[in-house]
Amino acid sequence: MKFSAKQIAGILEGTIEGDSSIEVEALAKIEEGFSGALSFLGNPKYEEFIYSTKSSVCIVNNTFKASKELPSSLTIIRVEDAYACFAKLLELYDSMTKEEPRIEEPSFIHESSKVGTDLFMGAYAYIGKDTVIGNSVAIYPNVNIGNNVSIGDNTVIFPGATIYRDCIIGANCIIHAGAVIGADGFGFSPNEKGEFQKIPQIGNVVLEDNVDIGANSTIDRATMGSTIIRNGAKIDNLVQIGHNVEVGRNSAMAAQVGIAGSCKVGDNVLIGGQVGLAGHLKIGNRVMIAAQSGVPGDVKDDKKVMGSPSFDIEDYKKSYIGFRRLPRILSRLDELELKIKELTKDK
Repeated sequence: MKFSAKQIAGILEGTIEGDSSIEVEALAKIEEGFSGALSFLGNPKYEEFIYSTKSSVCIVNNTFKASKELPSSLTIIRVEDAYACFAKLLELYDSMTKEEPRIEEPSFIHESSKVGTDLFMGAYAYIGKDTVIGNSVAIYPNVNIGNNVSIGDNTVIFPGATIYRDCIIGANCIIHAGAVIGADGFGFSPNEKGEFQKIPQIGNVVLEDNVDIGANSTIDRATMGSTIIRNGAKIDNLVQIGHNVEVGRNSAMAAQVGIAGSCKVGDNVLIGGQVGLAGHLKIGNRVMIAAQSGVPGDVKDDKKVMGSPSFDIEDYKKSYIGFRRLPRILSRLDELELKIKELTKDK
């Protein structure tokens, strides 16, 4: 679908410099632009590309001042915040790619389940008994939804995802391909013979509204009660969240994070990739944990930690400088030992 610069400026409440009738039909990075593409310049670091881009239209901040001549084929649209406006256009573009409501065959919906209006359900998808699906939900092919599940309005579940029995999924959630919500928590107890005995996991998983779950991530059901992912949390691909964990509002974690059972993660927490949290910890609000950190103990509000075992990030940086100098320090110690031996060998 094509849009003119005039139409785009109208959507973004921006002002046009150049040909208002020029049309675009694709989105592209400014450095990878081509004729018919729309780009944006939000970070001054990429300014050099605007003087050579082949994009037809570029969104810039009102404060942008060209230091060189812009391409004659380029129309610019000035807005208050170029990045936010481009994100708005991405949302618009994404909404236009959504599947039309329909139920493909073969698929299965148990007779006791209820589905809302405007459902898209792809082929080979399965909905178990006593499940409630909201309005405008998209369930892609090969999704398996168990018994007694609740899914809120406008949620999207991509191919191959599995939602086990009794789980509750809020509105406007996105669950990406291969994710597993509600598998058993890792609960085993050794008996007198040293053999592991399985502890039944009878709880569930609750995703509140506006939660994103990345591809192939797993969230375990609680032993009792609920594993809870609070409103607005964002979980990247390949993340493992153990049983009875609680992740706070608007917290985010990158790929390959592992959170052991019964951890409580606060609100607005940022966790880098490959971080590991030990079980039963309390992570405060607005905490930042650097990538590849191993966290063995509680972390208080507003702290930034790094390392394995993790500690205050500024102390870590100072310690790391010392660690990098360690080979030279050891070499100097060896030299000093030799000198001391030479000075003392005749005494």
